[in-house]
Amino acid sequence: MDTSPFRSRRLSLLARMGEGVAIIPTAPERVRNRDTTFPYRADSYFHYLTGFPEPEAVLVLIAGGTPRSILFCRDKDVEKEIWDGFRHGPEAAPAAFGFDAAHSIRELDAKLPELLANQPALWFSLGHDAAWDARIAAALNAVRAQTRSGKRAPAAIRDVRAALDEMRLVKDAHEIALMREAAAIACDAHRRAMRFVAAGRFEYEIEAEFLHEFRRRGSQFPAYSPIVAGGANACVLHYVDNNRELRDGELLLIDAGCEVDGYASDITRTFPVNGRFSGPQADVYSLVLEAQHAAIAAIKPGATFHDPHAAAVRVLARGMIDMKLLEGSVDGVIESESYKRFYMHRTGHWLGLDVHDAGEYKDGEEWRVLVPGMTLTVEPGCYIRPADDVPQAFWNIGVRIEDDALVTAEGCDIITEDAPKKIADIEALMRDAKHA
Repeated sequence: MDTSPFRSRRLSLLARMGEGVAIIPTAPERVRNRDTTFPYRADSYFHYLTGFPEPEAVLVLIAGGTPRSILFCRDKDVEKEIWDGFRHGPEAAPAAFGFDAAHSIRELDAKLPELLANQPALWFSLGHDAAWDARIAAALNAVRAQTRSGKRAPAAIRDVRAALDEMRLVKDAHEIALMREAAAIACDAHRRAMRFVAAGRFEYEIEAEFLHEFRRRGSQFPAYSPIVAGGANACVLHYVDNNRELRDGELLLIDAGCEVDGYASDITRTFPVNGRFSGPQADVYSLVLEAQHAAIAAIKPGATFHDPHAAAVRVLARGMIDMKLLEGSVDGVIESESYKRFYMHRTGHWLGLDVHDAGEYKDGEEWRVLVPGMTLTVEPGCYIRPADDVPQAFWNIGVRIEDDALVTAEGCDIITEDAPKKIADIEALMRDAKHA
C-alpha cells in the first residue's frame, strides 16, 4: 500500500494546525442484530488521514516543534484473528502506514491526559459523538486536576473537521484516480442494467445487477442505497423500496454508484422499460438533458457552486412553460420558485469520500468559488405527479440525469460520461441487447 498520500495529508493538517494536538477516532463497529455487525467502513475523516482499515483506532497528531502522528489500535491477537481476520497491531502499524509511533488502544484513556497536557489547543470534532465528547472531557479534567503540578489543559478547542473539510474539497491525484475507477465501474453497471431491463422484471432484480457488477469489479460497497424507481416511483426522490414490477411503457429511474477504497461515484440514468421513449417521455427527458448541458457548461474555475444550478433552473423553467406545466415568464417562474413543484432539489453536491461530501457550499455569505480539483455532481430533474392542472400525458413521468464532474483548469471533466444518456444511444443499446 502506498502510504505517501495519507502521510502528505497528515503533514498538511499539521501545518494548518500550527500548534496543539488533534484527536481523530475512526468509526465504531455497529451491531446489525444480536451478535452480528454491519460490514465495517472506517470514518471518512480518519480514512482520509490514515488509510488504516481496522476498527477501534484513533489518530493523534501533535503539531509544533517536531510534528508527530501516533496511532492507537487493537493489539495483535492470534486467537481473535482466527475468528475475525488479520490485525496489524501497534508493532506493525507504524511501518505499514507511516506513523511515527503506535500504541495499544487499551492505553488511550491513560495516555490522553499526558498528550493534552501543556498543549495550547485541542483539535477535535466536538459535538459529533456524545460518548467521545465525554471521553475528551474526562481527559481534560484529568489535566486540570494537575494544575498544582504545573500542568495546563488546552486553552482553546478547535474544530478539526472544519480544517479537514477545506482540505477534502480539493482532491489530490490519488483521490481522483480512485474516483475515476469508481465512476468507470458504475458506468458499466448502468449499461448492464439497460441491457437487462424488461417489462415483468422487478426493481430489485435490476438492483441485483448493479450489486453484482460493483462487487465483480472490485468495489467494496455501494456508495448509497440504490434507487431503482419504475413509473410513479421515479417521482419519489429517495425511493429505495425497489420492490415493484416494471411495466411496459413506463420509465425507469436508477440512481446508483459505488465506492472504491472509500471514494464514491454517483450516477443517475432514466430510460424506458421497453427501450423506446414515448413522445411525452422524450419531451421531458430532452428538457432535463438540455438543463444538464447548461449546468455542465457553467462548471469552470472562477464560477461559483451556484452557477450550474442557476443555469439548469433557467432551462427547466422555460421548458415547463412550453409544456404547459407552468404559466408566466421565465423570470417570473424563477422569482416565484413555482418551478419547485416539479424540480425541488439542487443541481449538485460535493462528491468524494462521502457521496454528499465534506465542505461548505458558501464562503461567508457568498457561494463557494470553484477551483481545479473540486468534484461535484450535476443532476437536474423533473418530476411530474398527477394533478388536475397537469396535462395527463405527463403524469408520473420522473426524470433525473446525474453525472460526476471534476473541475479542471480548462473547465470540467465529466468522469461518468461512459454511461449512455443521449436518447439515440440509450435506445440503440437496449435494442441491440434484445437482439443479442
